[in-house]
Amino acid sequence: MIKLHHLNASRSKRIIWLLEELGVEYEIIAYKRDAVTNLAPPELKAIHPLGKSPVLEDDGHVIVESGAITEYLTEKFGADTLMPAKDTADYIQYKQWMHFAEGSAMLPALLLMFLRVDGCKTNMLQGYAEGEMHNILSHLNNSVSDSEFLVGQSFTAADILNSFLIENIHKKSGLDHYPALKGYIEKLMAMPGSKKAQALEEKYL
Repeated sequence: MIKLHHLNASRSKRIIWLLEELGVEYEIIAYKRDAVTNLAPPELKAIHPLGKSPVLEDDGHVIVESGAITEYLTEKFGADTLMPAKDTADYIQYKQWMHFAEGSAMLPALLLMFLRVDGCKTNMLQGYAEGEMHNILSHLNNSVSDSEFLVGQSFTAADILNSFLIENIHKKSGLDHYPALKGYIEKLMAMPGSKKAQALEEKYL
């Protein structure tokens, strides 16, 4: 059986959602962040040296990195349902969005989070991060303005992978300046698999 090493309030909630959509059996091994440092517990390092989550165990493989896990699971169990056919234009778009989630989109989000926690005054970093985040959200907003999902009218694993950042911004500061993106993430959050993942996440908080 697939084992998901899940850290509360982490990006691994997306993997729970993905597993629900794929309809495969899996076991959650839950870990809690340190109440003071907010870091993962040392036990996770017994699974992977970086001590990060998510970590997936399947068929003797230990797989890390959200994007790699998502691609692995989707290609193995959801090639006909959660990804476009290879050698199509939609597949190229899908691959770009898969890498966008942990690439272009994540850096400004992390910078803003660290600046908020640190509370320091910066010469240019705050403005840079805010400007980049506006660019990211505008790009996402424009991309779903005329389509149901990121890859046209088809729900794919790319929607799941990109949901983490959008959902967190929606909950913390709102998306009123990005109305199409707001409607998109609210639609995703209402999907049964997403709601199941949220319920499980709350169980392990």
